[in-house]
Amino acid sequence: MSPRLRDVLILIAAVAAIIGAGLEGDARWLHWLAKPLTTLLIASIVWRATPLAGSGYRRAVLAGMLLSCIGDIALMLPVDAFVPGLLAFLLAHVCYIVAFRAGWRSGRSLWAAAGLLALFAGANLNGLWPLLPADLRVPVEVYVAVLALMATLALARAGAWPRPTGEEGRSARWAAWGAALFVVSDSVLAWDRFGGGLPLAALCILATYYAAQYCIARSVPRSA
Repeated sequence: MSPRLRDVLILIAAVAAIIGAGLEGDARWLHWLAKPLTTLLIASIVWRATPLAGSGYRRAVLAGMLLSCIGDIALMLPVDAFVPGLLAFLLAHVCYIVAFRAGWRSGRSLWAAAGLLALFAGANLNGLWPLLPADLRVPVEVYVAVLALMATLALARAGAWPRPTGEEGRSARWAAWGAALFVVSDSVLAWDRFGGGLPLAALCILATYYAAQYCIARSVPRSA
C-alpha cells in the first residue's frame, strides 16, 4: 500500500468515526468500527516503517499505539469503562515517554516546556477538581502528570539547542506536534465529560486525537 493511499484510508476512517459518534441506536456501529480501525491504520505506519538500526523508538511507539486502541475500545463501550480506558492511555503515554526520552537534552527548552505544561495542567486540574467525582480525582491527577511529562519531553527534544537536524530533527518536530495535539484532545475530553458537555466535542476530540497519533507515528526515525 502506498503512503498516499494509506493516508486517504486513515482520513476516511477518521471521518467515519467522527460522524458515527453523533449517531444513535443501531447506527452507532459505524463509530464502534471506525474508531479503533483508524488507530490501527495509523499504527500500521509504525509497523511498516524501516527504522534506524537498533532503534527502540519504533517498538515503544507501536506499543503505545496498541494500548491506545485498547483505550479507544474501552471508552466507547456501552458500559462505563472510563477507568480501564484511562489506564490504557496512561500506559500508552508511558510508552511514548520511553520513546521521547531518547535524544532530549537538559537545558532551557526542557525548563520552558516543563513550566508551560505545568501551568496548563495546573489550570486544567484547578478548574476540573470540583467537578470530578471523589473516586476519580487521584486517577485523573496521575494521568495529567504523566501526560504533561510526555509532552514536556517531546517539546524539549524539538526545542533543544543546538537544534536537532536531519532525521533526528524531523522526528523531534513530528513528536512535538503529536504531544501538543494529545494535550489538547485530552483536555477537551475532560471538560466535555466532567464539565457538562461542550459543543462539537466529538469533532474536536477525535480530530485532534487522530492528528496527534498520526504525528507520533510519523516521528519514528527512519533509515535512509
